[in-house]
Amino acid sequence: MTRILAYRFSAFGDVAMCVPVFREILEQNPDLEIVMVTKNFFRDMFEGIPRLTFKGINLKEYSGFFKLRKLAHELTEEYQPDYVTDLHDVIRTKILDKVLKFNQYKVFVIDKGKSEKEHLTDIWNLDKKQLKRTVERYADVFRNIGMEVQLSHQLRPSAEKKEGVGFAPFAQHAGKVLPVEKSFEVARLISRHKKIYFFGGGKEEVEMLQKWAEELPNTVSLAGKQLSLREELERISRLELMISMDSANMHLASLAGTRCISVWGATHHFAGFLGYGQREEDIVQVKDLTCRPCSVFGDKECFRGDWACLHELEVQQIIERVLK
Repeated sequence: MTRILAYRFSAFGDVAMCVPVFREILEQNPDLEIVMVTKNFFRDMFEGIPRLTFKGINLKEYSGFFKLRKLAHELTEEYQPDYVTDLHDVIRTKILDKVLKFNQYKVFVIDKGKSEKEHLTDIWNLDKKQLKRTVERYADVFRNIGMEVQLSHQLRPSAEKKEGVGFAPFAQHAGKVLPVEKSFEVARLISRHKKIYFFGGGKEEVEMLQKWAEELPNTVSLAGKQLSLREELERISRLELMISMDSANMHLASLAGTRCISVWGATHHFAGFLGYGQREEDIVQVKDLTCRPCSVFGDKECFRGDWACLHELEVQQIIERVLK
C-alpha cells in the first residue's frame, strides 16, 4: 500500500475541491492511501472516503519555522508516507516542503499557474482564455507521482428526494456579491414558484436573511441556526438546486451532489474555480465587460469604480435558469 501525505490549509473552496479529486484518485488506485492534513474545521467534508485518513490541526500551534519543523517531524513519525504532496504552495507549506526534502522525502508541489492568472486578470488583456481547472491541477500533482487519474467532473447526488431552492447571496469579498436589492428580488420572484432556504453566516447576513424570511412567503432562513458543516452538507444534498455567488456554498453544493446556479462578478470561471461537476450553462455573469475578471478571488477594488459586473447583471438571468 502506497501512502501519500497531502496538505492544503485554506481557503474553504480550495480545500473543498480536494474532496472529489481524492475520492476519484482512491477509486482508481486501489493500492493507495491518502493522509489529508488541513484545519480541523474541514473534517466533515472528508468523511466516508475509503482509505483517506483525515489529520486535523490547529495552525496557530505551528507558527514559525521551528514549529513547522516540529509539525513535519510529527507527521512523518506518525504516518511514514512514501510521498508528500503540497497542494497549497504558500510560505507555510514551502517551509514544510524544505524540511521534508532535507529529510529525504519526495515532495510534489502544485503548479497554481500564477503567471497565467495574472495575465487573465490584467484588465488590458482582451484575449481571455479558460485556464486549467484547479481540480485538474490537484490531479496533476498525483499524476506526476505516477498515479492513474481521470477525473469525471460529474456530480454525485446522495439524496433520492430533492425539494426546494437554496440561496446563498453573500460571499467573503465585495467583488462577488450582488447588490442586496437584486438578491431580494431574486428571492421574491423564485418564492412564487419554489420554496427557498436561505444560507449565510455573518451576524449582519443572519439578521438580513431572517428579515427576508419574515417578509417573503414560502421562504425559510437557515442562517444562524448553528448547523455543523456535516448538517449543512446534508441539508444542501436534499435541495433541488442551489443559487450561490462564486463562494464556498457553490463548492458545498458540489460535495453534496446538488446542481448550483453560480453568480460571478469580478471573478470568472476561466481562472479554474467552478464547482466540481457544475455546468458552465448554469453560470450567470455579465459577458460583455472586457475588464472581467479583474481578480482571481474578488478581493480587489473595482477598476471602473461602479462594480458594473454586479450592478448590470439582470435578475431575470438567474430566474430563467431556475425555472427552465
